[in-house]
Amino acid sequence: MQGTPLARHLGFRPAGLAAPWLSARPPCGALAFGAPPAYIARRRTGDGVDAAQRKGLYGNPIDGLKLDVADSVQLSPLVPGAEALDGLPEGALGALVMVAPPGTVERRHAMALGLRALAPGAPFTIVAPKDKGGSRLGDELAAFGCGVDDTGKRHHRVCTGLRPAALEGIEDAVAAGAPRLVEALGLWSQPGIFSWDRLDPGTALLIETLPALAGRGADFGCGVGVLAHAVLKAPKVKGVTLIDIDRRAVEAARRNVDDPRAEVRWADLRTGPGGLANLDFVVMNPPFHLAGSEDQALGQGFVATAAKALRRGGALWLTANRHLPYEGALKPLFARVELRAEARGFKVFEAHR
Repeated sequence: MQGTPLARHLGFRPAGLAAPWLSARPPCGALAFGAPPAYIARRRTGDGVDAAQRKGLYGNPIDGLKLDVADSVQLSPLVPGAEALDGLPEGALGALVMVAPPGTVERRHAMALGLRALAPGAPFTIVAPKDKGGSRLGDELAAFGCGVDDTGKRHHRVCTGLRPAALEGIEDAVAAGAPRLVEALGLWSQPGIFSWDRLDPGTALLIETLPALAGRGADFGCGVGVLAHAVLKAPKVKGVTLIDIDRRAVEAARRNVDDPRAEVRWADLRTGPGGLANLDFVVMNPPFHLAGSEDQALGQGFVATAAKALRRGGALWLTANRHLPYEGALKPLFARVELRAEARGFKVFEAHR
């Protein structure tokens, strides 16, 4: 809450609760995530489509599993422009394919929402890597009252079945994974968002190291808005654009960052800066995991996008785990790169165009 030590330090002012959280918001600056996949999932349903015949897709299909996703409506919060699964009424879908998230609470929440959105008797296919929740899929679906055919393929578990007329324990799973005000942060957040219920130590080190910035800038991979709050404490900051690929983080940041100088966008930064240019600064704690596995190209892509968005002489402030080799990504793109802090397994760089 606002009275917590972290909230007092950063000056958090969570926005009011007038707008209902569980509502489908229009996309902001929506961009495709990375290279376009081989399939095409519809993001909006055209006129005249029977709602009960709509096919839902949650996540990107796994190569080699031959999932039937043609003409599906994308529902993942990690695909900018997708519809919100939590905004669909009960029985809205005639079929569902889901690549289940690795986190237990997040996964059960997503499956519960998906099953609730399915029409009774409609088919579902839910898959996950065996070592990232797949081994528990069958039992979790059975606990929801589903009969399941559970098979293994390409190191994944593939669970298929039909949505039963009566579901069990759905509302508890929905509530467990829903957005909430996290008292330790004094901010709205949700399971599944990066560092959803605590201050990430890399972000904390960056906040400790940052000088008072000025001008117009951006927070790349903004999460729930922790870094932006710290930046906006500086009176000479004229504006900050917060960007994240996770709709849940974007929704949370819109609630948390109560400042007219802030704009929040739902977009994928690896495709480019989305029209941002001549910025005075960029701050970021870039991601380095994709689908639960380390992928250093993610953070390197953020660095390249920041270089495009900054004016000549503009500053990038970046925090990262100590073992990640960002020096090699920074030096070809920036005229000056300096290590400003190193502690608790993290490091902070200041780089100028």
